Amino acid sequence: MSKKGRIFVLTGCTASGKSDWALHWAERNQAEIVSCDSLLFYRGMDIGTAKPTLGERARVPHHLIDVCEVTDRMDVTHYVTNAKQAVEDIATRGRRVLVAGGSGFYLKAFFSSVADHVTVSADLRAHIAARLQTDGLPGLLEELCSLNPLGLGSLDTDNPRRVVRALERCLASGKTLAELAEDFAKIPAPFAEWDLQCVRIDRAPEDLERRIVTRVEAMLQAGLISEVERLLTVGLKGNPSAAKAIGYRETVDFLEGRLSRSELGGTIARNTRALVKKQRTWFRTQLPEHKVVPAGSDLPNDLFTL
Repeated sequence: MSKKGRIFVLTGCTASGKSDWALHWAERNQAEIVSCDSLLFYRGMDIGTAKPTLGERARVPHHLIDVCEVTDRMDVTHYVTNAKQAVEDIATRGRRVLVAGGSGFYLKAFFSSVADHVTVSADLRAHIAARLQTDGLPGLLEELCSLNPLGLGSLDTDNPRRVVRALERCLASGKTLAELAEDFAKIPAPFAEWDLQCVRIDRAPEDLERRIVTRVEAMLQAGLISEVERLLTVGLKGNPSAAKAIGYRETVDFLEGRLSRSELGGTIARNTRALVKKQRTWFRTQLPEHKVVPAGSDLPNDLFTL
């Protein structure tokens, strides 16, 4: 099958420097950037996300940044729809496409299917959520097992969220988990018509540690606390994905008296290190074949093959 064109993907863990490299590579190679960061969608979440500045966005067009309010929900289905439109628009203008970010679930959407066509109604979600409160996890597992007489496969039965989602999808579709998995395997990847080239920036642990500490200090000096105060007034806590993001959840804890000011920076840094550890594991086990480039002071001329 002939390909529509090429998508360049630049990723790496938090504080690896991928945003700077993305900006410079895009400038050199007539590219536009499609964000693959799960928090850059939200207007007002600027400091704590290290969002590209307005000046940087003036130098290189960025897509999927500031596309919704902090109270809105973004899921992978909406992301894929918007990302596909952005990629098509960029290619139509004769520009190169550079996807940049490190959010694994959204990143994975460029290489494989990540969502099926099962629709779960709000009423069903509410019903199962209420059942979880009244019957607990054992009650939901009992019903899920009755719907799947051949077993639950690799489902993590100790994880309430995964059990809830599995039960929702079985009830909404009338199918077993095995049947749903079989259907899912037949869904083509959203970007199957494109040639994808992926590069991951890697840094030594001690280098990342220095960058994490510097990053946290810079965010606090730039006004992270004030940013979170403002976001709380417009409904930050109504969006758990945003409110629980590193940098934001610790600052909320500080503002609500659960964390002292002297503890704030260190707690954000510690949780960032834990996130980086998870990201490294994800890159090793989930990211398709890719090129690993050690981070240095200068952007390599051969970062991607043009």
